[in-house]
Amino acid sequence: MKYFCSLALLALFNQLVFSQTLTPGIPESQGMSTVRLQRMDKVINEYVDKSYMAGVVVLVARNGKTVYHKAYGYDDISTKKAMDKNAIFRIASQTKAITSVAVMMLFEEGKFLLDDPISKYIPSFKNPVVLDKFNEKDSSYTTTPARREITIRDLLTHTSGIGYPMIGSKEAVAIYAKNNIPSGVDTPFNTLKDAINRLAKLPLAHNPGEKFTYGLNTDVLGYLVEVVSGVSFDEFLRMRIFKPLGMNDTYFYLPESKFNRLATLNTENKEKKVIKAPANVGEYSKAKGTYHSGGGGLVSTVTDFAVFLQMVLNGGKYNGVQLLSPVTIRMMTQNQIGDINLGYKKFGLGFAITTEKEAARVPPSVGTYDWGGYYGTTYWVDPKEGVIGLIMTQKVPNSYADLGDKFKVLVYQAITKLN
Repeated sequence: MKYFCSLALLALFNQLVFSQTLTPGIPESQGMSTVRLQRMDKVINEYVDKSYMAGVVVLVARNGKTVYHKAYGYDDISTKKAMDKNAIFRIASQTKAITSVAVMMLFEEGKFLLDDPISKYIPSFKNPVVLDKFNEKDSSYTTTPARREITIRDLLTHTSGIGYPMIGSKEAVAIYAKNNIPSGVDTPFNTLKDAINRLAKLPLAHNPGEKFTYGLNTDVLGYLVEVVSGVSFDEFLRMRIFKPLGMNDTYFYLPESKFNRLATLNTENKEKKVIKAPANVGEYSKAKGTYHSGGGGLVSTVTDFAVFLQMVLNGGKYNGVQLLSPVTIRMMTQNQIGDINLGYKKFGLGFAITTEKEAARVPPSVGTYDWGGYYGTTYWVDPKEGVIGLIMTQKVPNSYADLGDKFKVLVYQAITKLN
């Protein structure tokens, strides 16, 4: 009888956890200290006062309760307009997590297997080639046949050999520029169909599955979603993810009514002090864009993205809506790259994974999953401690990115009771 009672209690616990929605909470009720959380105020305000950052927004949640959500500094340093905690940020590569969830939703529907070749769904990827020799003078090159085809799993793990324009290797930057391949960041025009089919014919940096190469893999996956689902990628995200989760401030291209909420983009001068970016730089989300980059195109708020992360932490369920099975979430948040080198981390299906070596360097637990974005946004989810952390700024380049790790320290030092 005791055994069956225990099973019933476990089932009830799982139901409560998986139904969890983010609501405001008192830190002490979740084993955290209000006073210790407030330590981050001094640290972040110092970055603002020293002109390292213009404005910052943070959100900390534990066990489904938002225990800290605050804005610091300025949205616009030229007018001293205060940063709003509901500002909309360019989240760039944080888009990848959302795209990966979309892909896995279709995987759960039996539309494909992860080890299917992508050419089964996007035929232009048939018979991939690997870069052999490259001539820097004219960007000409020779190739050799790849040992095997690119799989959907390769794309989800960035092991396909596809690189990035602008921030990739010198070879990828040159070849992609010559072929007008969009980066997905500040490139609102083109279409996924056109750009991805042109990308498919270009050489890979290495054979699929051999190395981790950060690149346009997730843009390819966005086009896969279009092909398999039969609807545009942005419509799929809107109807299947954003609307069910209530992510009402997440877009590829903002409606005009929300232009005034887009956080100002900043850069830095020769003294590495923050200054406002030149006019029209980073304004792509205000365009009537046609390119929907699964790797870097979205804008969002800390609250919208926290809801998305809480859904993942809940095992794929939020507010009674089951987007993914907890089994699929488990697959996405476990090492999928084996012994391939990624520093102190590993990579799952759309997320970096904290290893023992990484957990010895910074406070998040082994198994924490995370990523960030080009413009200065970072998130992590710690399943063991039930912690979600988000810190968002808008600054490129950023000589003071160490604030991200300091923020982690400041969150974890506020924990007074382990889960």
